[in-house]
Amino acid sequence: MLRNMTSMTYKLSEFFVLFIVLPIVFAIHFPIWIKMSLGGIGFLYVIFVLLKIEKNRFRIAPSLNWKLFWKRTGITLVGIAVITTIFVWSTDQEALFNVLINKPILWVFILFIYSVFSVYPQELIYRTFFFQRYEVFFKSKPFLIFVNAIVFSLAHIFFRNSLVLALTFFGGLLFAISFNKTRSTLLVSIEHAIYGCWLFTVGMGEMLGFPG
Repeated sequence: MLRNMTSMTYKLSEFFVLFIVLPIVFAIHFPIWIKMSLGGIGFLYVIFVLLKIEKNRFRIAPSLNWKLFWKRTGITLVGIAVITTIFVWSTDQEALFNVLINKPILWVFILFIYSVFSVYPQELIYRTFFFQRYEVFFKSKPFLIFVNAIVFSLAHIFFRNSLVLALTFFGGLLFAISFNKTRSTLLVSIEHAIYGCWLFTVGMGEMLGFPG
């Protein structure tokens, strides 16, 4: 059974179910507890495959270039901050830094919960698992990164918001490029958390499902 889980046919079926069918199913209206159950089962399956099939040990690579990472992430964050601040100011001035200013305790709480319980699981699934299971099928790294960004955007289709899909596609490109370079779930999770926390902070959290 475990040997069959490494075959091309099995992996392609797995990809279709996890990254195409489930996101579309989550966009359909039915009880939230069923969606949460499906999501939980899917996540447990991913962890099982990473540990038992891919033999992943979740160790921190000793050769990570933290200086380069912070420099690149900082520059990218400045660009994102400028663009999103202008966007929120021009479309909904009341939302600009609203939670940070009026509900700072909630702001801190949500940033922590989001970073630990949302970002890291997403990166395990959409970067670590995706790359380890399906990279072998792609001769072109740019195309691999593009497909990864597409399925990451598709995972947010339940928001039914074209701007969210565009943002998550762009984010998926950034995170896939980072993971392809570093092979570090930790680094890409930190990067993901920084950009996501900024969007919540600047006032774009509501459309991304953040409570405010």
